[in-house]
Amino acid sequence: MDVIPAIDLLEGRCVRLYQGDYARSQVFNDNPTDVAKQWVDQGATRLHVVDLDGAKVGHPVNTETIAAIVQAVPVPVQVGGGLRDRTGVAQLLDIGVHQVILGTAAVEDRPLVKQLCDEFPGKIMVGIDARNGLVATRGWIETSEVKATELAHQMSQLGAAAIIYTDIHRDGTLSGPNTDALRELARSLSIPVIASGGVSSVTDLLSLLALEPLGVNGVIVGRALYTGDVSLKEAIQAVGQGRLQDIPPDLGFSTFA
Repeated sequence: MDVIPAIDLLEGRCVRLYQGDYARSQVFNDNPTDVAKQWVDQGATRLHVVDLDGAKVGHPVNTETIAAIVQAVPVPVQVGGGLRDRTGVAQLLDIGVHQVILGTAAVEDRPLVKQLCDEFPGKIMVGIDARNGLVATRGWIETSEVKATELAHQMSQLGAAAIIYTDIHRDGTLSGPNTDALRELARSLSIPVIASGGVSSVTDLLSLLALEPLGVNGVIVGRALYTGDVSLKEAIQAVGQGRLQDIPPDLGFSTFA
């Protein structure tokens, strides 16, 4: 299972939100590129970047910062936030982003999703951010009447490469992932599912590892990495492949044997 560090961008800085609340942001670093390098040095095989400003206004905002991250690291970078037309998607792919993540567009513009999946095969992921089982949009500011499971099925049929599932009530809270919702989703889909939200410990990651045979092949970790509750090196050794040449052999994982 891939352990994927999250880098959330707000006004060019690396931040974390609490349950998606922009008013409850915490700045962790003024230089997101340095953060990206740090995670790769510790073994990350890909990075998850969210343009929070873009999610709010509906088009990419932190493009220069994203380009700097892409140029600075040798691993794939997936990016979401404010991608609601072809122009924004193409712009990010042109600067070297490996995959883009559609959120609001998946709810509001299904023909666009189909068009992009056809034009950029394998490059379009769909982020489903759920609040009480219903999909939230526009930077989590609005909650739709669309059920997360139904949207996931529709996006799979349209050609999405993967689904990133976030339980908003868990995001940034260190309260543990919603394994029940992830299990239900993964069992019903033929495309990969990436878990996001609530990871607070290696134990949480091990609980997700049990879902890997169902199709949960990655987990995005944010706040827990920044607070030190989870060590990326240890997390990768516990549940993932990682850039193993960067990971020392003596991290002492007999506890998890």
